[in-house]
Amino acid sequence: MPIKTTKKPAKKTSKKFISAVGKRKVAVARAVLSPGIGKVRINSKLLSLWGPRYLVRRIREPLILAGPIADKVNIDVSVRSSGISSQADAIRTAIARVLAEHGGEELRKTLVSYDRTLLVPDMRQNEPWKPGSSKPRASAQKSKR
Repeated sequence: MPIKTTKKPAKKTSKKFISAVGKRKVAVARAVLSPGIGKVRINSKLLSLWGPRYLVRRIREPLILAGPIADKVNIDVSVRSSGISSQADAIRTAIARVLAEHGGEELRKTLVSYDRTLLVPDMRQNEPWKPGSSKPRASAQKSKR
């Protein structure tokens, strides 16, 4: 008599994870959106505890524009490299991209009409230093006599 084995069907997860990347200068921020209660964490710290208040307010802009959509999801951001201001802009872009993908075309239009850099990264970079100069553009003084 053969032994019967019952296999349980795999559970379907209804959780939807969305990820996006934001960049500014050398800073790279990766945001992951998941269903939740509106928490935003940056490198495992709550947004309100992350940095200076003016940068926290700047990061909150896409969350405010998203309205009730932002209250139903958790966003975890990991950011590295560059300075704190560039990191804030990278975080802002990553959060806006994740929310735009989750919220649809109407939210995307709202974000772009408010500030285009929320979805389109600012690609300006530092100019490299040249040999024999004190700064990237400055050259050594030359005397006439």
